[in-house]
Amino acid sequence: MKIGRKILLTFSLLMGIGGLMSASAHPGVDSGATAWMITSTALVLLMVPGLAMFYGGLVRSKNVLGTMMHSFAAMGVMSVLWVAVSYSMCFGESVLGGWFGWNPDYVFLRGIDETIMEGGVPEYVFSMFQGKFAIITPALIAGAFAERVKFKGYLIFITAWGLLVYNPLCHWVWAEDGFLFNMGADGAIDFAGGTVVHISAGVSGLVAAIYFGARRGYPHRQMKPNNLVMTMMGAGLLWVGWFGFNAGSSVSSGLSTAQALTATQVAAAAGAMTWIIIENFHQGKMTALGFASGILSGLVAVTPAAGVVQPAGAMALGAIATIICYYMLIVKDKLGYDDSLDAFGIHGVGGIVGAIALTFFIRDSWMASAAEKAGGVWTIWQQFGVQVTAVGIAIVYAVVLTLILLVVVEKLFGLKSTAEEEMQGLDHTYHGERGYGMLNPN
Repeated sequence: MKIGRKILLTFSLLMGIGGLMSASAHPGVDSGATAWMITSTALVLLMVPGLAMFYGGLVRSKNVLGTMMHSFAAMGVMSVLWVAVSYSMCFGESVLGGWFGWNPDYVFLRGIDETIMEGGVPEYVFSMFQGKFAIITPALIAGAFAERVKFKGYLIFITAWGLLVYNPLCHWVWAEDGFLFNMGADGAIDFAGGTVVHISAGVSGLVAAIYFGARRGYPHRQMKPNNLVMTMMGAGLLWVGWFGFNAGSSVSSGLSTAQALTATQVAAAAGAMTWIIIENFHQGKMTALGFASGILSGLVAVTPAAGVVQPAGAMALGAIATIICYYMLIVKDKLGYDDSLDAFGIHGVGGIVGAIALTFFIRDSWMASAAEKAGGVWTIWQQFGVQVTAVGIAIVYAVVLTLILLVVVEKLFGLKSTAEEEMQGLDHTYHGERGYGMLNPN
């Protein structure tokens, strides 16, 4: 009897708490979509330490902490910027001819305290989800100039880059009044960041790598990864986090979420298998780093396309992008520029291939909807023109602004490490620490 009364009391207490929660819940909130978007936000944030591990394992041991700090520092810098002004610049109404957006109510998010979006998701959740994209994009750039940049200069550079490159591109592509969002019948397709994230980061990284010049001793001196185990773990975390990156971009919890999630999985798998098959024929071995590189190539390529392609198309995109990325790394060696961790070779090239080639794998229902919006006819080649135009605009804008920012930051604050600082390593020079406690790191 005592046990029965305890069970009844516990049940009554739980029912009371549940009733209180239901009564206090904000009307209009879709709890399922909101729960998924909160999960997706956490998954995208998980990608940042995953990227830190991926990059950190690829550099020499004297630079492992400094390289990982590039990713972690972006979590701090870009989060503060996002709440202060970047969300307003990205999703406010167009100003200055549509260069970026602005809404004073979005400054420090003060005007969205009780706002529920059309899909039943609190705007706070949407804002925090989008903010994670703003974090990882400049962190990706750092892979191009790893092992040769001053930490303080890097912080200033990503602050300026986020404000002047990322925010305008985000507004053009994802804001309802952005000109790329409204180009053609149904906009330039960039479901989860092929243009805004990967192309902008990749081409900016290429500009920075060329501007900085090669690391001391490159390419004649071998610069082997210090910890491929950590790199593989980082690649695994990126793969997991990418489900939030792509499937979360549906800003819902339904059919489009399932479509994007499936496309993400199969594109990553196809990319990984394609890379090691090429390696087997080209080098006679299938490497762990090659498998990880293939994962990323497939994921990057499907990012802009995840919401508009079926599984077969996603697999094709992953394989095609991987083939091109693989041979781009060979071209890099022949040209001699030092894209340290292949930020352009994988993210830039993979993003460009995915954003353009997706045109040939768009599902029929999307094309039918686009044709209806266009007044009856909309062809693959018309959409191809839209995609090429959007990619071209993103490349030119990112290249020009990045070059200007590099020159200004270098002149005013210093950005490139000195020969002595580079020899000592980023960990000791800028942080006074050593990742592995070694006396003579490589």
